[in-house]
Amino acid sequence: MSNGQSHTLKKSFRKRQGVSMGFLITDFLFRKIFRQNSGVKWAIHHTATIHCPENITRGKNVYPGDSPGVYINALNGVRIGDYTNIGPNVGIVSANHDVINNEVQVNTSPIDIGRFCWLGMGAVVLPGVVLGDFTIVGAGAIVTKSFPEGYCVLAGNPAVIIKQLNRSACEVFARSKT
Repeated sequence: MSNGQSHTLKKSFRKRQGVSMGFLITDFLFRKIFRQNSGVKWAIHHTATIHCPENITRGKNVYPGDSPGVYINALNGVRIGDYTNIGPNVGIVSANHDVINNEVQVNTSPIDIGRFCWLGMGAVVLPGVVLGDFTIVGAGAIVTKSFPEGYCVLAGNPAVIIKQLNRSACEVFARSKT
């Protein structure tokens, strides 16, 4: 298949550049034919699971679930800012159960993830968490509380700040993307 044909097929799938035709075809097969994650409006990995995709607000160049094994429960809402990346096997869980009766859903605040964030492999973000711009969540970290100031690297269980990022350098980078 020539590059021109590939580009035409990608346009016909109305998908972004930078993903393989194999990914797009597999996505089409699982979402449109098998109806797995059928409510999701963007291409995702066939091993991802997204509940309540209509409650996800995503910024520019953000495709939650395009990495393998991602699990997102957006029952109470999830907002993901521009240019944020979500690694493999990440869990984003905006819902919770009553501690006594697990048949009862508890309303919580939505999860709010800022711009230019990066959630490393196996990280988990729990209900009501707010992550400011340029927050990097290390692989395997469990984020149980908010870090709205951003510009930091989080790691551990529960996640804590292990490094502050240079705010000026981050803002220069952000301006280069717009």
